[in-house]
Amino acid sequence: MSSTSRGTRLGIVSALSEELAAVLDGIPDSRCQRAAGRDFYVGHWHGREVVAVLSRIGKVAAATTATALIEHFGVTKIVFTGVAGGLGPGVKIGDVVVARDFLQYDLDASPLFPRYEVPLYDRARFPADAVLTQRLAQAVSSALADPEQLLGQGPPRQFHLASPVLHQGLVISGDRFIATGRDSAALRGALPDALAVEMEGASIAQVCHDYRVPLAAVRIISDRADAGAHVDFTQFIANVASRYSAAIIGAFVAALPP
Repeated sequence: MSSTSRGTRLGIVSALSEELAAVLDGIPDSRCQRAAGRDFYVGHWHGREVVAVLSRIGKVAAATTATALIEHFGVTKIVFTGVAGGLGPGVKIGDVVVARDFLQYDLDASPLFPRYEVPLYDRARFPADAVLTQRLAQAVSSALADPEQLLGQGPPRQFHLASPVLHQGLVISGDRFIATGRDSAALRGALPDALAVEMEGASIAQVCHDYRVPLAAVRIISDRADAGAHVDFTQFIANVASRYSAAIIGAFVAALPP
């Protein structure tokens, strides 16, 4: 997957409504258009054409959203933002993971195909676009340079966040909310290089592969994919993840070439 030379029309996909609301604050001229049963917000951010949308939850819903962005709105690139459970060693709450590859951990068509391999694709992993991913990582570094200013002095203090760290690597997706230590340990054993687990990214990556649309994705770590995954989740989204997403995607869009 590689970036194209066409003029950019960027699709911005948010996994949660609070994150989408924070993104829309940066798109003052956004106008809502309805397609595929979803609300798409078309406008400009830092002078770039953007279309922002909520992915909805799960792989099928996210794939439909990505397809509509490409087919109906003609986006030339997609950036995806959301939260995830941390799996990799040292990936802690408040850290940020930029995906380099995606895999569906709940896909198993064996013995016809190897475990995790998508039938008829001859692959299990779908890469993010290298150029967009580098730019997204730079945007993360820029946004996280001053976490005190980013998070402010309010409710985020309750999460006892240390200095956030940027990680890059494998993000895995499945149609399950991983919320027990046993399940997360099983994923780490099966896929030891996985940094984070969520419910949408790999399906969007497969759609982007099919359409040859460059993709980059960032995930804010909200939990460690264990029994504590539900604790203060709503407040984390409102007070941490939404601020991260707006700052990161804003910096990313501002640095995009016309």
